[in-house]
Amino acid sequence: MIFINSDTAQADPKADFDHRISPVSIPVLFAKGKAAELLRDSIVTNCTVGAEVIKVTKDAYNVCGYIDNGAATTVVIGAHYDHLGYGHEGSLYRGEPAIHNGADDNASGTAALIELGRDLRIRGPKHNNYLLLAFSGEEKGLLGSNYYVKHPTVDLTKVNYMLNMDMVGRLKKDEPVLILSGTGTSPRWKTLVDSIETDQVEIKATESGVGPSDHTSFYLQNIPVLHFFSGTHADYHKPSDDEDKINYPGALTIIGMIRKTIALADGSGKLVFTKTKDESNEDAPKFKVTLGVVPDYAFDGEGMRIDGVSDGKPAQKAGLLAGDVVVQIGDYKVVDMMSYMKALGKFTKGETTTVKVKRGAEMLEKSITF
Repeated sequence: MIFINSDTAQADPKADFDHRISPVSIPVLFAKGKAAELLRDSIVTNCTVGAEVIKVTKDAYNVCGYIDNGAATTVVIGAHYDHLGYGHEGSLYRGEPAIHNGADDNASGTAALIELGRDLRIRGPKHNNYLLLAFSGEEKGLLGSNYYVKHPTVDLTKVNYMLNMDMVGRLKKDEPVLILSGTGTSPRWKTLVDSIETDQVEIKATESGVGPSDHTSFYLQNIPVLHFFSGTHADYHKPSDDEDKINYPGALTIIGMIRKTIALADGSGKLVFTKTKDESNEDAPKFKVTLGVVPDYAFDGEGMRIDGVSDGKPAQKAGLLAGDVVVQIGDYKVVDMMSYMKALGKFTKGETTTVKVKRGAEMLEKSITF
C-alpha cells in the first residue's frame, strides 16, 4: 500500500506508527515529491519491500509527595505532568515539528498541585493525610495513574477521595465556567458543589466518574473523585498552548475552590462511594454496540484487558470481570485495541454472540447479547 498526497493544498498525512496495532503483512509506504509525481502517472503492479519493526520501550516516572497528619484516611490530589513533546501521536498540529509546551495541558494542573501541596503542608485541615501525585503517561492512555493504582504506595481502602486537576489554566474571562466531573461518585459532592460555587464562576457539574483523565483510574478502584477542568480551547494539543494564554487569576480562583472543597469535606469522615452512569461514552456513537467496559490501555499483552465493568451493560450481564482479557468476540480474534474495536463494529444492537476471555489460567466462553 502506497500513500500519496493528491491535494497539494493540504498537509501530508502523518506517517505515525506509534499505535499498538496487529500487523496484517501489508507493506505501507508514504511517497512525496518526485516519487509521488511518478506514481500518480504510472501503475505499479508489483512491489517488494523489506522492513524491520523495532519495539521501543521507554521509562516514565510518577512523582509522589506525602503529608502525614497521622490520620486514618488519605486524600489523593493529582495532576499529570507529561505532554506531547514535539507532537507526534495525539497532536492536532499539522505543521513542521514544534515543541508542545502544554501550558494548560497540563502545566496548569501541575502548578496547582505544587501550590496546594505547599498550602496543605503549612495550614491544611488535619483530619486526612495528603498524597500528592504527579502522573506521567496520561497522554498515552492514563498509564501513570493506572500503574499507580495497581502498585500503590498507600492502602487504597484508606483513600478518602481523589481530586484531579487537568487543564485548569484557561478559565474564560467573559463567561467563567468550571467543569466539575465526578459529582455523582459520592452523595457528599452534591451538597458541596453548591457551597464552592461563587458569583464569579459558574459550575457545570457532571456525575460520571469515568472520563479521559487520571481520576478514572481511582474511580475504578471505588474511590470518590472530582475532576476540575476549565474547558477546551483551540490551542488544545498544539504548540500554541503556551503560557501567554494562561488566565492566571482564573487558575488561582480554581485553586481557591479546591482548597474550599478540601476544607468542607474535612469534617465529613470517610466519604461514601457511589457508582455512576458512564456519561462520557453516552453520546459517542463509535460503534452500534458496546460491551460496557473500560479497557486497560496499559496492557501490553495479546487481547484487550478489562479495567472496569459498567453496571447493567452487556459485559456485566455476561459475567465478565475486571482483569479478564478478551481474546475473541464471535468469529473475530482480538489481539489488541484495534482488533477489539474492529470486532465490535461487526455487530448490531440485539445480536447475540460469544466472547472468549482469559481469566487467570482459565479460558472462558460467555454468551453475550448487545
